[in-house]
Amino acid sequence: MNHWFRLLRVLIGGLLKPRLSLRDESCLRFKTALSDLDLYGHMNNGRFLTLMDLGRIDLIRRSPLAAVIRDHRWNPLVGSVLMRYRRPLLFGETFELHTRILCWDEKWFYLEQRFEKSGQSAAVGLVKGLFMSPGGAVPVPRVLKECGWSGVSPEIPEKIRRWAEAENLR
Repeated sequence: MNHWFRLLRVLIGGLLKPRLSLRDESCLRFKTALSDLDLYGHMNNGRFLTLMDLGRIDLIRRSPLAAVIRDHRWNPLVGSVLMRYRRPLLFGETFELHTRILCWDEKWFYLEQRFEKSGQSAAVGLVKGLFMSPGGAVPVPRVLKECGWSGVSPEIPEKIRRWAEAENLR
């Protein structure tokens, strides 16, 4: 139930926040709730992934992507997530979730989502995602064109390149 309240807060709160470009960063602030905790008293690893959905929703809703995917009836889909947990989030702790698009290729957008508490990293996720139409995956250049973006992708970081190579080995 807590997740639904957070979703409503993100959706309504996003109406009051400034618009974002495709290269801007979304920042959401949360407090760890009892329903986030596992038996060991810290945030469950699955809850991190659930909250990351909210970060991507905020980024999409506040950027040109929202109107484009609505008009074309595209759906955002996650292809893969790579997580690194660094510090636990305990009950009642305030933390921030930072979400940004790092780069892209012909098919995938690569995002970074960082959980920070008191300025320190609690977890970092790399997300590979795309937009799906009824006819299949929408090429990234088309998504960018529909959003009015004419820039090129920032250089693909080595960590993304290695991650993609590792996935291709599977």
